[in-house]
Amino acid sequence: MARFFGAVGFAVQDENAAPGVWIEKMIEKPYYGDVIRISRRLQNGADKVNKDLTVNNSISILADAFANENFSMMRYVEWMGAFWEVVEVSVERPRLVLTLGGKWNGELADRTSESP
Repeated sequence: MARFFGAVGFAVQDENAAPGVWIEKMIEKPYYGDVIRISRRLQNGADKVNKDLTVNNSISILADAFANENFSMMRYVEWMGAFWEVVEVSVERPRLVLTLGGKWNGELADRTSESP
């Protein structure tokens, strides 16, 4: 079993300049844990020239109160120099087991400012 330390991205709701208008804002929190499953899969697509890489890895993190309350908002994990989509979260207190899928192509947290 390999050790893990990395950022987990959460999509939190943030009130926009206009009252009552909410937008999704990405924030990151660092977590420690273990990589409990390492695998990869290539997927063919009828409309694609190249195959998609999906990792299907599982990372077990030691969850804090924020992660336990907001696990449904987890969107990505930074691991092995890339950002991977969180496709499933399993609650196994005091840990959360994150199953990773393909590369994350969505918005990333702004690392130049402080997170809440």
